[in-house]
Amino acid sequence: MRATHIHLRAAATRRPSLLWRTAPLLLAVALTATGCASGIPGADATRDPLPNPPAALELPPVQATPDYQLGEAYEPVAGVGVVARDRTAQPASGIYSICYINGFQTQPGELDRWPDETLLRDEAGNLRFDPDWPDEVLLDTSTARARDQIHAIVADWINECARDGFAAVEFDNLDSYTRSDGALTFDDNLALAEELVRSAHLAGLAAGQKNAAEDAAALRETAGFDFAVTEECSVFHECGSYAAVYGEHVIDIEYVDALPVPFAEMCAADDAPASMVLRDRDLSAPGSPSYAFETCAAR
Repeated sequence: MRATHIHLRAAATRRPSLLWRTAPLLLAVALTATGCASGIPGADATRDPLPNPPAALELPPVQATPDYQLGEAYEPVAGVGVVARDRTAQPASGIYSICYINGFQTQPGELDRWPDETLLRDEAGNLRFDPDWPDEVLLDTSTARARDQIHAIVADWINECARDGFAAVEFDNLDSYTRSDGALTFDDNLALAEELVRSAHLAGLAAGQKNAAEDAAALRETAGFDFAVTEECSVFHECGSYAAVYGEHVIDIEYVDALPVPFAEMCAADDAPASMVLRDRDLSAPGSPSYAFETCAAR
């Protein structure tokens, strides 16, 4: 994550689809994913059960034109084959839809929904905020107990995404440990990522790694992510790192205010993802003065 991820507010090979785990493991995960006996806010065990998961997960279509709609949901233009929206929005009708979840930091306006034990604090007891997003607190992944509480809450969101009809979920801020002044480690976040991916698969959703190019190999091999969603991999020369792990299953969003070269030149690069879009930084809707949406011409 960089200062490029946006949230909705009230506001080296291609991986095949994952097969479902055996029944005993599915039962164990289901008890966790639904928050059974957790007593944790957000882990609602009284909701209607999820539909039976499919035999295999559906990954985002290869080379599909993407749209990134975290700022505001709107009707995609003709030709768009993948749409990402916030977990508070509904999926795009008839289009492969990815549900955005901030899995490792709090969302603005939602701090009071988190148990105190899940919030990371410094040695003086002060909350640790993301320096680029000062209204987001880092979640404490350093202990198994805290991770269990975080997982119970996020798993309920995952299930809601599945009930709403999303086909996949992306988890943001996997790299929050890099902003924790040493309080968290990659292994801490990896342990939580494993549980979140397992819950996504149990719910019938493909799981997308969000940013964190330097951790892609471990996140794919250990946590089991299926594809990647990256912001500005061209600007930061990271597209090849994702492709080496996820093959053609890489979706890239570039932004109009940070183009070192024309977007068409980015599209023509040898390592440019086949699914690539240029958006405005606010991810605004058509009709807004800041709205920008451009895709790569056929190659």
